[in-house]
Amino acid sequence: MAIRGFVDWRGNPINREVHGGVRAAWFLHFLTIVTNMVNIPIYLNLVTYLHGTMHMGVSGSATTVTNFVGATCGFALIGAFLSDSYITRSRTILLFGPLELLGYALLALQAYLPSLHPPPCNIENELANCKEVHGSNATLLYAALYIIAIGEGCVRACLPSLGADQFDHEDPKESRQQSSFFNWFTFGISFGGLVGLILIVWLENYKGWDIGLGLGAILIFVGLLVVAAGLPFYRNQVPEGSPLTRILQVLVVAFKNRRLELPEKLEAQESSAGPGPTEVLSQSKTLKFLDKACINRGKEGAWSRCSMEKVEETKIVLRMLPLFISSTVGYVSSPILLTFTVQQGGMTNTRLGKIHVSPATLFIIPITFQTVMLAIYDRFIVPLLRRRTGYASGITHLQRISIGFACMILASVIAAVVERKRKETAVPMSLFWLTPQFFLLGVVDVTSFPGLLEFFNSEAPRGMKSIATALFWCEIGLSSLLATVLVQAVNRATRHGHHGGWLEGTSLNNSHLDLFYWVVAVVGLLAFLNYLYWAKKYVYRHNPRIVDEPTVDQVTP
Repeated sequence: MAIRGFVDWRGNPINREVHGGVRAAWFLHFLTIVTNMVNIPIYLNLVTYLHGTMHMGVSGSATTVTNFVGATCGFALIGAFLSDSYITRSRTILLFGPLELLGYALLALQAYLPSLHPPPCNIENELANCKEVHGSNATLLYAALYIIAIGEGCVRACLPSLGADQFDHEDPKESRQQSSFFNWFTFGISFGGLVGLILIVWLENYKGWDIGLGLGAILIFVGLLVVAAGLPFYRNQVPEGSPLTRILQVLVVAFKNRRLELPEKLEAQESSAGPGPTEVLSQSKTLKFLDKACINRGKEGAWSRCSMEKVEETKIVLRMLPLFISSTVGYVSSPILLTFTVQQGGMTNTRLGKIHVSPATLFIIPITFQTVMLAIYDRFIVPLLRRRTGYASGITHLQRISIGFACMILASVIAAVVERKRKETAVPMSLFWLTPQFFLLGVVDVTSFPGLLEFFNSEAPRGMKSIATALFWCEIGLSSLLATVLVQAVNRATRHGHHGGWLEGTSLNNSHLDLFYWVVAVVGLLAFLNYLYWAKKYVYRHNPRIVDEPTVDQVTP
């Protein structure tokens, strides 16, 4: 059986029995695990490298990491645009993935050769004698980081979408497998991060940054080889040309025709030259002003008259925008809770018997919770919910996201109470008092994170799935930026004379983190109510319930 709109790596029609499915997805899961084994430790430990080895200031180190993360999100949009418009997703991964390998190899080389980094010194006690990285060595450092950002951004944008392409959502069995794919994709991120925080961070801190970064380059290389080995098994979506151009055409033509009367029945028009649409989009009754882009004024051309498929594709994107914005605001609590909970952990008794747990290693706790809960959720909870609700995913994507947002509010309240108790206790409290917060953060990453990823991927038009995935990663980045804005706003509002803001103390003991957590809880509640409003109004493109048989529009002999 062939599936319309998909080809194999040689451009031949797809055979459902040979291409796609769980077998093809496992190649992609392997790359997900190894890339996150490398990238998550780098994101969390890069400040230490820049400050301790490259002797950059605290502010400069933090800004460099922030810019690096932001650039990765920006390049994800570029990679998504290329894969949706001109080249397949598998080729985009194999074309840009080696850049990530090159970037880590350059960082490892710089860490290994003494001539490429400043001489060692104790920056805390010998600040005057420490030379910050500069000149050609600084150029090499920034070049390596942004080469990694290009490669990782493009891989990150295409990997989930390519995995989802391996399953036909119109087929009952494959619809369930597609939902399971996103759960295991998130599991791969968590498991890779867990192994990386134990192995890679230990190597970087105790055996040398050159060894840790060098191992990272080797892991990326192995992951790309495995993905390349899976080429004969992938279903590759045929690129349809620039989706952004199609949306702009609809908006421009609809604006030109804004004064025209919309006829009761629009004349059908074939899509413009090109590979053509890979899915049939029926006319919807919402945003009817865009239907004016289909009015025939006697002129032909993409900028004079649009096909109904283009109009419906644009409507889909516009209907998703309120949820994109509201979920971005709703996710603001997550980076705040994660960051400050780890700082709280540093102020507690972190000894487990004779073992001393460093604050950086505390990230292992929420990731461990997430890894275990994802496996339980996919193997036991989803099948149970599926039998009760009839939904392929157990519950709808938006319901799953709302559970995570509710947990963020509860986590903020618990964090405020625990922080107040910590400050009132004379003896440092045990690290285990933070277990409820870490547990709820794990629930957030089991629900909201994969829920948002699956929602954007499943609801986006087929020709825009990589861009939708890139927007998901940008949403995570934007929520972190809004979190920074919230911290700055609270500090500015609570600053009086010579007294600093709530979070401007020299340590948490002379700050007011407990009061700030209550602010986060209120902001989270308002964002949650706003999200619920838009989620209730949203109508899914596809029936989220399990279907009985594939439709003939999607599957042809």
